[in-house]
Amino acid sequence: MPESMLLAASAGVVAGALAVGVVLLLRRLVVAQRELGTDAEQATYQTLHLASRAAAHVRGGFDGADAARAGRSLRTMLGCESLALIDPAGLVTVDGDSADELREVATGLALAARSSGKPHVQRRIAINGRETDAVAAPILVGDRSAGAIVAFASPVRAGLVRATGEVASWVASQVELGELDASRAALAEAEVRALRAQISPHFIYNALNAIASFINTDPAKARELVLEFADFTRYSFRRHGDFTTVAEELRSIDSYLELERARFGERLRVTLQVAPEVLSTVVPFLSIQPLVENAVRHGLEAKEGGGRITITAADSGAFAEISVEDDGVGIDPVVLEEVLAGGSPGEHVGLRNVDARLRQVYGEEHGLVVETNLGAGTLVRMRVPKSQPNSTAGPNQHPPITASRDGSPAR
Repeated sequence: MPESMLLAASAGVVAGALAVGVVLLLRRLVVAQRELGTDAEQATYQTLHLASRAAAHVRGGFDGADAARAGRSLRTMLGCESLALIDPAGLVTVDGDSADELREVATGLALAARSSGKPHVQRRIAINGRETDAVAAPILVGDRSAGAIVAFASPVRAGLVRATGEVASWVASQVELGELDASRAALAEAEVRALRAQISPHFIYNALNAIASFINTDPAKARELVLEFADFTRYSFRRHGDFTTVAEELRSIDSYLELERARFGERLRVTLQVAPEVLSTVVPFLSIQPLVENAVRHGLEAKEGGGRITITAADSGAFAEISVEDDGVGIDPVVLEEVLAGGSPGEHVGLRNVDARLRQVYGEEHGLVVETNLGAGTLVRMRVPKSQPNSTAGPNQHPPITASRDGSPAR
């Protein structure tokens, strides 16, 4: 076969192979495009992605690095040339070119938008020898101004005006959520302070009196009680951490009960029934100890001859079930209902605060369950999930621990 014919045949094979490759490539591109969705679906995804990125930075306020990161996402979302975020104090963060020149312009536009309470458009703004337009929208949280957004574009069309207003409303909702989170954190801290206040005046006075009573008659016992008192107060008044473990909470309760037994003597009998699997379960700080203190103070202290407290921590699959029961004087159900409904807690501030914190952390279905009546004692139960951060509860490999501090058989 002549050489020219061989070259022609080779060229034909190569061309055919290239054609097949192009077809396959185009097919893959079409399939990939279908997998990513339509143009509208991709645009929706991109908008939601940008909103999600901006939300984390907006909730903390418009200052520092958070404002710069939020402005970058919001600018891409609006598709504008530059974007300015103005905080309530008038500080301006600009994402885009000519930031220094735009800050002064953005401040004036933000003031006009905040005064009118609606988007404000200004045309033909001279910036570095060129003209641009801008739209400013106020960020309103209720009736209060939380800043403004200014978008710069050439030109500003009706769609950008509306979009800037919508984004400002969305930012306002994120600011409000951030303030709500801060309020919840402050409320939780206030509730912990209330529990600490409940512990300090009544218990500390009685504990110190009990320690003093042993100084002359039994110095070794007095030294032991001083160490228990130090351990208890160190735990109860620690300044860090909203959560603890069941093991740590029970260790603090052990110190508390040693001090109370020094005062009550044989009138206070305690039974512990604890499954090892739940010891590492994470629970809100000071969530079990107030229940024990409530049982001692309001259940047994007023009962002639004292009584028994039974503390149980049982494994229940994905949950830890913790209960504190006493056979004391009980609580009037009407009073209890008022306390748990948010009325004046009176002497039962511990029950009310623990119930509120459990509902806040785990949901309404995880509040305290209380069974009581006058003269019939009180049983308080709480149920918390074991699958929480830092919780490493293992499989059921060991039987529950059953112990009685006074040596009597456990119930």
